[in-house]
Parts: sequence; C-alpha cells; structure tokens
Amino acid sequence: MKPTRKYLLHTLSLLFTGLFAACIQNDIPYPRIKAQILAIATDGQVGAATIDNANLTVNLELADTVDLRRVHVHTLTITEGATSTLPADSIIDLTNDYTLTLSIYQDYEWTLKATQNIARSFRIEGQIGAPVFDAYNHRAIAYVNKEADLSNIHITELVLGPEGITSYSPQIENITDFSLGFQKVVIVYHGIMQEWTLYVVPSESEVSTDGVDAWTNVAWLHGSGKEGAENGFEIKEATAEAWEKVPDEYITHDKGSFTARMIHLKANTTYICRAVSGELTGNEVTFTTGSAVELPNGSFDDWNLDGKVWNPWPEGSENFWDTGNKGATTLGDSNSQPTDDTWSGSGQAAKLATKFVGIGSLGKLAAGNMYVGNYIRTDGSNGVLNFGKPFTQRPTRMKGYFKYTTMPINKTIGELASFMGQPDTCQIYIALGDWSEPIEIRTKPSDRKVFDKNDPHVIAYAEMSSGESVPDYTPFTLELQYRDTSRIPTYIVVVASASKYGDYFTGGDGSVLFIDDFSLEYDY
Repeated sequence: MKPTRKYLLHTLSLLFTGLFAACIQNDIPYPRIKAQILAIATDGQVGAATIDNANLTVNLELADTVDLRRVHVHTLTITEGATSTLPADSIIDLTNDYTLTLSIYQDYEWTLKATQNIARSFRIEGQIGAPVFDAYNHRAIAYVNKEADLSNIHITELVLGPEGITSYSPQIENITDFSLGFQKVVIVYHGIMQEWTLYVVPSESEVSTDGVDAWTNVAWLHGSGKEGAENGFEIKEATAEAWEKVPDEYITHDKGSFTARMIHLKANTTYICRAVSGELTGNEVTFTTGSAVELPNGSFDDWNLDGKVWNPWPEGSENFWDTGNKGATTLGDSNSQPTDDTWSGSGQAAKLATKFVGIGSLGKLAAGNMYVGNYIRTDGSNGVLNFGKPFTQRPTRMKGYFKYTTMPINKTIGELASFMGQPDTCQIYIALGDWSEPIEIRTKPSDRKVFDKNDPHVIAYAEMSSGESVPDYTPFTLELQYRDTSRIPTYIVVVASASKYGDYFTGGDGSVLFIDDFSLEYDY
C-alpha cells in the first residue's frame, strides 16, 4: 500500500521538528553558557565601557576628577541567571585592576581596568616645543633657548593633577629659579600627595622637525619651535630643487608645537620636509607616501555558485568578501546573491535579503549580509565568522551606492523584544585596526561576540544606516574618523547588512539591501 500524501507530509513535519529540536538541544547546552558582563556604568565614566568577552576584561575611562580609590559602580548587567561577587551600587578601588567572579554552572573571573587622562601642562615664557611628561616617575621637562636665564624662569601654566582640585606647594608663581636645572613641587588631590620634579633644559636648536605620519595622498608633519614665533613647514619632492611653503591654513598650533595636515600629495612618492621658525629651519625628514589600494571586487561583479551557496568571488580564486550564506543554506537558499539590478545598468550588484528560514515557528531569521573576511563554520544553527583581511593603507573615506526596502521587525529575541514592530534598519560600516589576527564573530546567544567599534584596536571607523526605504540607488560616503594618525592598520573590516541587529536574530522578514561599487579614497 502506497503512503498517502498526508502521511508523507506528517512524517516530514516530524523529521523537521526532530532536526530543529536537535539544533536547539545542541545550541545551548546549559553547562556551556558563559557568564558575561553585558553593561557596566560608574560615576564619572567617560563614554561606554569596552567589554571584551573573549578575554573577560572591561576597560573603563574615568574623568580625571574621579577618586580611583572610591569608584561608584551604579550599574552592572550580566547574563541572565548568573551571579556576581560585585553587586551593583558598590564602591570599589580601581587604583589597580579589580577582579570579580561571575557564576553560572561554573565560575568566570573578570577583570575591571580603569584609565584616567589627565590633561597635563607645563608652560614657561620663551618655551621651545612641547613639554615632556613622565607620569610614572613624576617628572616634567620644558625646553628653552640656550641663552635663557635659568635663574629667572616664569611658569605660565602648570597642570600636573586633576584640574580644579589640585593644590601646589610651593605656589606656582614662587617657582622661578632653575639655575640647578630643576625644581621640586608637591601636589595634593583626593588626599593623595605626590612630589614632582620640574626640569627646564636649554635646547641647542630653536626649531625641530619632530616626525611625519605619511599616508597615501596626505601626511601629518610635526614640528617644534619657539612659542610666538612664525612657525610652519616647507616641503618638496625628493628629486626637486625648490622648497614650497606649506599653506598656513593647513597648520594648527599648540604653543610652541605645530602640526600640518599636508594634502594632495602623490601616492608612492618620496618627499622631504622641514620645520621653519622665523628665519630658522629645522632638520630635514624624508618620507614616502603609500599606495592607493582598492577593495578587491568592490564592484560586486564576480560571483560563483557552489551548490546552493552564492560566493562573492570568482571560482578558483581567493576570497576577499564573504557572506553568511553557508549558515542560511542549512535551512534554505542563499539570501545574499548577485543581481543585475545595478546603479549603472551594467555588471552586477549584491542583493542582501533578510528572511526567516525554516518551517512554521521552527527556524531562525537570517539577515542578508556581506563582509570582508571568512565564514568559518556553522555551530548548530549559528555562525562563526572571521571579520577582516590584511590591509596596511589609510584611506580617508569609502564611497558606494545602495538602495533599501525596510519591513517591520517581526522576528526578535528576548533582549531586543522591544524592537518588535519597528522599521528594520540596514547598516554599512568600515573599520581599520591593528589587530594581530582576524576578529572572530559568534552569533550563538550563549557565546555571542559581535564587532565592537570601541575596541582599542580600532584606528578608524565610519558607519551609515537607514530605517526608511530608499527605492532608488543612492550614493553614500563614509568619512573615516581616525583616532590616531601615527598607528598603521593591519586589517580592514567592511560590513553591510539588511538588518542592523541580524547578529541578534532580529529584523524584518523581507527587508532587502542592494549595494554596488564600493571604493576607497585617500585624500580629504
């Protein structure tokens, strides 16, 4: 007797139910749930805490007026069901690293670290260049002309501790005789007493070229000169004879220190620059600009189909971009794929669609996405990815085209349940950082690790998002904000997603993001 169609459907339903039940059982086995710090806030905190779930550390930046011996932790949010040896609304000592234990089936030892950025200053009349501070040994150095009278030095500004709450002994106006080369001063704040040594050192030169941060079409020139003098720079190509004056509008001054942002330089070209102070010229510094490296397959023209999985690279070549398709196709079809609907009418673009994959209520939301990196493996019904590819250049912006259809958020999980019914939001971001290896991303709720734009390794970052539908291709520009001009990147990360909170399986089924022609630029 042949099985009926109804019988077959019933049997398939039971098989799918068993499959998903197995995924769920393997997905969150209780003994493997990690106890994590989800949020923490203290009095006097500057910005959000940097939480590293991989290394179990939290970095807090605190205002310089905070007494590190008595830091008030007023908010501490941890994994549901976990306990902590540090309750919220506690006073703790952060002069050294603070250790706490989170427990859920097993113990996890976390470390809290605090930093304070005291804006120290040591200024004297006729000073040359910037002062030098050794906070660990409590020393400060200022430089003057070698003809200066060291027995009659006038300090115009001295900040060694938190401004506004630090007292000085002797008073600043009584510290004038540096004929021995130094003076001692005692500072007191928060009941803490420190003895500092102030040095005034004659300089052989009144102008110095202190260094260059060379990029591709732009470079930062750093110099020191006599405060109040006409300070600036001259520059030329290494093969040129004549020097060119760097325009004054490119230069910023901080007392005797000055920096120029020199733009419109040639890529892969050697230059020489020197600082100028009045009629004096400093030492010459030679530097070479970098290359204008583009994003491989930034046009999204190259794809290959491997079974059900669409891969954004030519068959047989090494990938630069990847998608979450390998995870999505365990339950359905690729939701990131090529399309001939492009902004220019030629070539191909990427179509990233958010959709629910599964049967009935059994399954998960898969956000259409594309990123620079590699898909590593599928963990149950979750993904493990590596974000980032090696990259050492410093672009100033990324451009591209996008269009977007948003749908109401109809799939979410507990921690983002309040988003239900709100418009879905697409997101595109770029980051450059000095990581030692690609950044591992994990979507499993019990072991989640998402990209953190406040990661200390991030050198530059920019992002855009839209919670509204954009029916026609629209150009966008992401201006990279650099946190340091001297640090050199080791990796680049670019991510585009049809659902901003796709890592949390939250989004609108049917949201679609089209992206095309991503490119990098290297000058302001």
